[in-house]
Amino acid sequence: MAEEILKIEHISKVYRLGMIGGTTLRDELQRRRAKRRGLEDPTSKIGSNIAGNIGDEFLALDDVSFTVFEGERVGIIGHNGAGKSTLLKLISRITAPSTGTIEMNGRIASMLEVGTGFHPELSGRENIYMNGAILGMTKAEIDRKIEDIIDFSECRQFIDTPVKRYSSGMYVKLAFSVAAHLDAEIMIMDEVLAVGDMAFQRKCIGKMSQISKAEGRTILYVSHNMNTIRQLCTRCVVLDHGHLVFDGDVEEAISIYLGINGGEQETYYDLMNADRPSEFHGTRLRMTEFTFLNKESAQFTPEEKLRFRIGFDAMEDLEGLKLYYTVKSIDGFTVGLTQTISSFCDARKGEHYECEFEYDASNLAPGVYYFIPDIFSDDGTGRHLSYDHPLCNITFEMIDNDNTKMRWQTSNYGHIRLNEIEII
Repeated sequence: MAEEILKIEHISKVYRLGMIGGTTLRDELQRRRAKRRGLEDPTSKIGSNIAGNIGDEFLALDDVSFTVFEGERVGIIGHNGAGKSTLLKLISRITAPSTGTIEMNGRIASMLEVGTGFHPELSGRENIYMNGAILGMTKAEIDRKIEDIIDFSECRQFIDTPVKRYSSGMYVKLAFSVAAHLDAEIMIMDEVLAVGDMAFQRKCIGKMSQISKAEGRTILYVSHNMNTIRQLCTRCVVLDHGHLVFDGDVEEAISIYLGINGGEQETYYDLMNADRPSEFHGTRLRMTEFTFLNKESAQFTPEEKLRFRIGFDAMEDLEGLKLYYTVKSIDGFTVGLTQTISSFCDARKGEHYECEFEYDASNLAPGVYYFIPDIFSDDGTGRHLSYDHPLCNITFEMIDNDNTKMRWQTSNYGHIRLNEIEII
């Protein structure tokens, strides 16, 4: 069994708003002197009122506990302000926790901000030595690895150029390359790969996976990109307003982060007052409601077909109406498109219609999906005229109760089940 490499017990971090650290020491002394005398803050801007929350406490992390084992690749996700970066700063010992303890067994390599530890006037090569030293590498170690670092960074052409002339992407490439070649047991990454190009992101994820599997290194990775979380991580922690709300399976963690908690899915949607993408949509024909039929919750097995009804009002005579929608996974990735091949209705001005449809979704993998319906017509040459497209996500869930089937992992298998292989 893998050994514990990081143990976080009942960590809390409290910040005091508006206190020392926001301005110069002289301003702080003037502010404190005025406060003792009951006078107005002499450093405040004219017309501003900054006294409202000065001195209030902000709980960035509240009683967070979890353990990380050697070789794990742990994703840390949550909305902005959830406490992710604060947690990484505590683990990196940039700041200390207000309460609780952090025990770790090994050296840490951390990338919390683009270009941290770089001096703009020094060249890329000189910054490799300086940044490596900050991370704990010896000169002999850097000498031995510098060619590999430069090659991986893809910055050889500019390696002797001052980094102040580098783009943010080049900063990331060089900084990541240094951190990736540090012989550290724990690597910490905070959203920095979002700046790099897609090819370099794939390269970095591959490098982190390789050093984790081959060398047993532990990865802590913060990102808002759920695709990279899926590709890299074997486990996921979800933070919400400083609280740890989930620790476990990556897909379940992503569902919780995206607001899907495995509860009931709605079966009825009022589309009448939903937003439209343009002033034209909904003026000639307007969808009023959407209902999944014969369901208390919009959850379906592969054996069931999605049956639903759409109600709409016609403000003009319209012929050859068709329906289409694009199915997306809950994290926004397009899965595919479906539509009615032939017309389902010719509408007459002033009439209300309720039309029923059926869709076979048996090839969708288990998970939560959504679509936005669009009623349109075409002229037979592929040109599409959309009459109404209410911007309301119609959500449904595919479930699989057959325990004999292989457990589906979206990160490895995608969202579509291909037809089974037949023996001939």
